[in-house]
Amino acid sequence: MTFHTLNELIADGVRGRYILVRSDLNVPLDGSEVTDDGRIKASLPVLTKLTDAGARVLVTAHLGRPKGAPEEKYSLKPAATRLAELASFKVTLAGDTVGASAKELAASLQDGEALVLENVRFDARETSKDDAERGAFADELIALTGGNGAYVDDAFGAVHRKHASVYDVATRLPSYQGDLVHTEVEVLRKLTTDTQRPYVVVLGGSKVSDKLAVIDNLIGKADTILVGGGMLFTFLAAAGHKVAGSLLEEDQIPVVQDYLKRAADAGTEFIVPTDVEVAAKFAADADHETVRADAIEGSSFGAQGIGLDIGPESAAAFASRIKGAKTVFWNGPMGVFEFEAFAGGTRAIAQALTEADAFTVVGGGDSAAAVRTLGFADDQFGHISTGGGASLEYLEGKELPGLSVLDR
Repeated sequence: MTFHTLNELIADGVRGRYILVRSDLNVPLDGSEVTDDGRIKASLPVLTKLTDAGARVLVTAHLGRPKGAPEEKYSLKPAATRLAELASFKVTLAGDTVGASAKELAASLQDGEALVLENVRFDARETSKDDAERGAFADELIALTGGNGAYVDDAFGAVHRKHASVYDVATRLPSYQGDLVHTEVEVLRKLTTDTQRPYVVVLGGSKVSDKLAVIDNLIGKADTILVGGGMLFTFLAAAGHKVAGSLLEEDQIPVVQDYLKRAADAGTEFIVPTDVEVAAKFAADADHETVRADAIEGSSFGAQGIGLDIGPESAAAFASRIKGAKTVFWNGPMGVFEFEAFAGGTRAIAQALTEADAFTVVGGGDSAAAVRTLGFADDQFGHISTGGGASLEYLEGKELPGLSVLDR
């Protein structure tokens, strides 16, 4: 793929022009407080480049999954407020997306200023399956730019969606790849072509069904796949072990068994934890103990026990594999890292990545939130992705609409 770059756009001249930028401001909130501003900080460089060059920047973004109508809890106000605190340029938030507020504020925007339009998913046409509906919404967004606008996609976390603000606007305006998207693509290429070996993949998170396609595509490509998080219990069940009250997707057991067989034939080694932290209940203060992974029902809690983290023996073994790698991709925490008692596995993985002599990629979403929550800095890792789902779909080998539409 070949893309027009942000530098090309700026070289052509942007002073006084309206530039529509798709940013990723989909950040976690606690009420009205942003709990992880990583994506906002990652969006800043492109917005700063454009405003420094005198552009009038219109920012589109989504937050959460509203059902096509305004919902206060999904307002971009907290994200826009944080963006304004971090930015060196003036940031204003419109009260709607393409309505009276957006039109009035866009018309009064000055060179070097940015206007954040309200959550694009407050309009049902953003995510519509109907091309004409999405196109009509895209036309209304574009109308805000006047007659000399351009589009920059800098939201890697959304490029796997064929949405109006990601795909359709790019078919109607001169379109450019933002620096953040460019960096993400280059990083992911290192994980799929000319990858330095050993190549270790660490997969966690709650459900194995969320990772099936990427596991399928990694078999034969990764040297080792380390399995943690809630998905590990389906792997244990596939090996014939009982998992008590732990998260289990029984319908995926045959699929996992097939993967394990195929991996053995293809030279990819799956490593599943040998010990697990089992708790009496899902709670931060729950009684818990370390048990063998093949004897979970033998814990003090019997059939009611719930596995909430990998055990220390497994954490050490995983860390050793990571430190011996040359390339590491990690997506998904090893346990319920929000509870200190069950954060040990995730912390061990993060620490091992910081110590490995390897190209390390933290695959967005919960993993990115985890490393920051546990006190690690972004620059301790080779790359922290802003797009969990998009990263996985890229590694699955899927075509990403938001990328393909930018291909010149």
